[in-house]
Amino acid sequence: MSSEYQTTDTLDVTGQSCPMPVVKTKQAIDDLEAGDVLEVVATDSGSMSDIQGWADGTDGVALLEQVADDDRYIHYVEKTAE
Repeated sequence: MSSEYQTTDTLDVTGQSCPMPVVKTKQAIDDLEAGDVLEVVATDSGSMSDIQGWADGTDGVALLEQVADDDRYIHYVEKTAE
């Protein structure tokens, strides 16, 4: 795990496949405040492109980093605006 980010919450979507990692990430981000960072832990390799595409196309969020760690994919998403 990265220690570069002060994460507000961790979302575990291990074992879930597309589109659930993105759907659950959006739901979790909606509950956070601007400036909060969500750590998302997934096992679906497609989550790398799916979450990046969602973040790129969504106002008020920023994808800070993605890490491939063996069979886990970790995403750090910041809520940048309400």
